[in-house]
Amino acid sequence: MMQALNQHLAVLRTVLQRMFVSPLAGLLNILVIGIALSLPAGMYVLLQGAQNLASQLSGAPQISLFLAMDAKADDIDHLREQLAQRPGIARAEFVSRAQALEQLKQNTGLVDVIGSLNQNPLPDAFVIYPKQSDAQVLNGLRNELAKLPKVEQAQLDSAWAYKLEALLKFGRVAVLILASLLSLALVAVTFNTIRLQILTQRDEIEVAKLIGATSGFIRRPFLYFGATQGLLGGITAWLIITASLMLLNQQLGTLAQLYASQFALSQLSTGDSLSLLLFSMYLGWIGAWLSVARHLSQVEPR
Repeated sequence: MMQALNQHLAVLRTVLQRMFVSPLAGLLNILVIGIALSLPAGMYVLLQGAQNLASQLSGAPQISLFLAMDAKADDIDHLREQLAQRPGIARAEFVSRAQALEQLKQNTGLVDVIGSLNQNPLPDAFVIYPKQSDAQVLNGLRNELAKLPKVEQAQLDSAWAYKLEALLKFGRVAVLILASLLSLALVAVTFNTIRLQILTQRDEIEVAKLIGATSGFIRRPFLYFGATQGLLGGITAWLIITASLMLLNQQLGTLAQLYASQFALSQLSTGDSLSLLLFSMYLGWIGAWLSVARHLSQVEPR
């Protein structure tokens, strides 16, 4: 077991030495991978931040249930119990006719006009705070609540929810397309780097095959090279994103104070960071494996 581990460590040390035989070329390759990976990952972080900001600006979605004018106290209590039992509702606030009329006076300033009315024209109402903000879920909940007894009308302003959802879907698709294209580019970069490595070490590979080295033994350093280069590129991407978000948050802090807000872009979570590093290492390994499969078989002892 220890012997096998020592062999892998020795191969890894050799790979690191070969990677920086030409330091400038090695660093440039890693930087290219880091920048390419930071673009979709950074867009993903900005998209999450935009979603959080839009939620703060738009506020929590609400469904207003206007009751029939002939609704009695027993009807209101029964409806309150039904709303409390629904799993999709976070909370429900009752607004009486008198409260609604008082709020109307305060918000409009038409005290004299409202005071001249013979009777209160406003109905009792419930303000519903759903647990989810998905537009389709909100519409479904609104339609269900509208069928409850003594509910005259259920109102939901879902236009902002649909617009936000459409923008976020567009952003996710754009990030996915960009990530896919850049992933192919990174695989191509690793493919070409490993091809040059194989050509450079052609004599060593021929000697190794002459003395009976297995294909796995010969292939291992190149696979390690691709995976290590990808991992270092992922670390570079993480550093770029972290530094960029720190700079952006400094400017956002000043802007947020003007709007009496504490909004800030969140850094990559631990799970997202690990996913970025593993994905970058996987891309490097895939590029190396494709290159080895394509070019190593062409190197035969003469």
